[in-house]
Amino acid sequence: MENLDLDIGIKAVVSVGGVDIWITDTLISTWIIMGVLIALAIVVRVKSRKFKEVPKGFQNVIEYLVEMFDNFVRGAAGEKLMFLGNWFLMVFAFILLSNISGLFLLRPPTADWATTFAVAVVTFVLIHVMGGKFRKLKYVKSLLEPSPVFLPINLIGEIARPISLSFRLFGNILAGSILMTLLYSLAPIFVKWGIPAALHIYFDIFAGVMQTYIFTILSLSFISGAAIGESE
Repeated sequence: MENLDLDIGIKAVVSVGGVDIWITDTLISTWIIMGVLIALAIVVRVKSRKFKEVPKGFQNVIEYLVEMFDNFVRGAAGEKLMFLGNWFLMVFAFILLSNISGLFLLRPPTADWATTFAVAVVTFVLIHVMGGKFRKLKYVKSLLEPSPVFLPINLIGEIARPISLSFRLFGNILAGSILMTLLYSLAPIFVKWGIPAALHIYFDIFAGVMQTYIFTILSLSFISGAAIGESE
């Protein structure tokens, strides 16, 4: 069942150095998801020490997932940016678990714009760091094309990228939560036992996976475009 509370749900306010820190449902959900990912990483790390040359069972699954994601990054960003695979594997896993966390009675962190914007800002930073690292002055020059008078417009376009990325993910997940809330609140009792299951499959699972994929591949495409260039 979906967590029906659309408010951020302030549970407590902690003052640290005169700064109030709000402990919200979103923050608690984020901590839980981070805990699950850290626990999973520890399990994989411990078991990886016993991996053999001929994989089987758990090792097969892990190696298949890693190879599949490596191919995904290679196809989206190219061989030059393969070192970013570890970061985006973590981003993919975090966003995916966040999107489907409503199935486990948690408020999806990605239904809070602060979460999606924070992840999108990292993509924004990587775009310009990778552009400067691989293309150096050519990248700076690209911001002045086709004429230096277009610099303000190009800068607005660059700033719009993390905003559009964050709102796309946030809007889709929040919209699903709102629709499920309306269904549970307004639908007759006999409807609540049938239709919601199908809608959960769509909004929580299908849409959750699709939005995770879209966010990740767009991020990789933007970074690749900055690092390699459109015509290189």
